Amino acid sequence: MLTEDRYNGVLLLNKPSGISSHDAVMELRRIVKQRSIGHTGTLDPLAEGLLVICLGRATKIARFISEADKTYEAEVYLGISSDTYDAEGADYEAPARAVPELSDKDFEKLLDEFRGEINQKVPAFSAVRIDGKRLYQQARRGQPVERPERTIKIHDIKLLDYRKPKIKIAVTCSRGTYIRTLAYDIGEKIGCGAHLSALKRTVVGKFTCDRALTLEETARYCGVNKMEQHILPIDQALDFGAIKITDEFSRAVVNGRFLSWRDVTGVEGNFSCGDNVLLKNDRGIVLAIGTAQVNSEDFKTQKGDQLFNYIRVLN
Repeated sequence: MLTEDRYNGVLLLNKPSGISSHDAVMELRRIVKQRSIGHTGTLDPLAEGLLVICLGRATKIARFISEADKTYEAEVYLGISSDTYDAEGADYEAPARAVPELSDKDFEKLLDEFRGEINQKVPAFSAVRIDGKRLYQQARRGQPVERPERTIKIHDIKLLDYRKPKIKIAVTCSRGTYIRTLAYDIGEKIGCGAHLSALKRTVVGKFTCDRALTLEETARYCGVNKMEQHILPIDQALDFGAIKITDEFSRAVVNGRFLSWRDVTGVEGNFSCGDNVLLKNDRGIVLAIGTAQVNSEDFKTQKGDQLFNYIRVLN
């Protein structure tokens, strides 16, 4: 039975291969017995690794985490293509195409061509919607799929290992990057075809997989009432400065009331005009997220009229 939200914050989950991100969230709902749970970026069922989970009031900060860069360790299988670009659509019984002899230096030079801002087509077997229909629904029916193209950025890409016919790479990239498409494009660049045979997400923004819990660990900690120590409070999950406000003004935040100097009791951290900041009460509870309209230094001199623009109220 689902109850009122007991937990409010961010949980790092190490999703196993073989289940969808949606199924992982459903299992967490069963474990923690609360409804308000969401993730900040889907992992394909065959992928494993870091899934950043928002619980309770923290579900309203998911967008600020989902925008973060991500790092993956990917295994690319050369010589066999796949219509899904991953192992699900690969036919390992079919004859493989010849993989040319390539050294580590050859691979490093090839990978450099994918570094930086590039255009990437969404896989046909993906959940992206076109005209209200998901691409994979059309692809599974054998219908032609017009794949949209996106501009993404690969900040870093490097070779970790090469044992023919597989290469292992590490990729740090922007939101919206499909590692499956990258694997396919690497195979096309080499000329032998390829698919993504394994994938692990190791980093999301400042969060790392080595601090993540498995579903089994989550269930165990819940069973002994020790989950709280593994959940990050909202202000620790977001690296934003903060404006601290009076108790009187705290009650008016839900209505988006204009923030004036008399409502401010202090600031935390350094921030510039236009930066995302938190509104916190004197007990440290985050009440809203918005953009600062003055610099943190201006709070010493009370310079400026407009102080804060609301983005999201966390009621």
